[in-house]
Amino acid sequence: MKTVVQEAIRYAAVSVCALIIDITVLFILVHYLSWWYVSAATASFLVGLLVGYVLSVTLVFKYRRLEDRRFEFASFAGIGVVGVTINAAVISFGVKTLALHYLVAKCGAAGFTFVWNFVARRQFLFVQHHTD
Repeated sequence: MKTVVQEAIRYAAVSVCALIIDITVLFILVHYLSWWYVSAATASFLVGLLVGYVLSVTLVFKYRRLEDRRFEFASFAGIGVVGVTINAAVISFGVKTLALHYLVAKCGAAGFTFVWNFVARRQFLFVQHHTD
């Protein structure tokens, strides 16, 4: 259990770093390079995803189940896409059903998304399964 808690704390720190980079890239692309915000958001999300992946495999998780690093990254990204979907669904539910302000709903959504991303990535990609 100690390992899971330590990994969760490190994963939270990595997630915050990736989010800061995502938002920074988004801001630079929109405000300084005049990109359309949707294109900029997609590009910045991908940069944040790459940073999150690199930091996760170097600082958070010690075991890697997949040998093919391209497939590992694609799986990492696929789990992230599910996370983005969960995020949107929780925000939508919070705003439409619970009449929450979108930023309040976003805070709740961030919690659900974090749990999904950490548990799924850890279980499917970065934990050794023992077979007896």
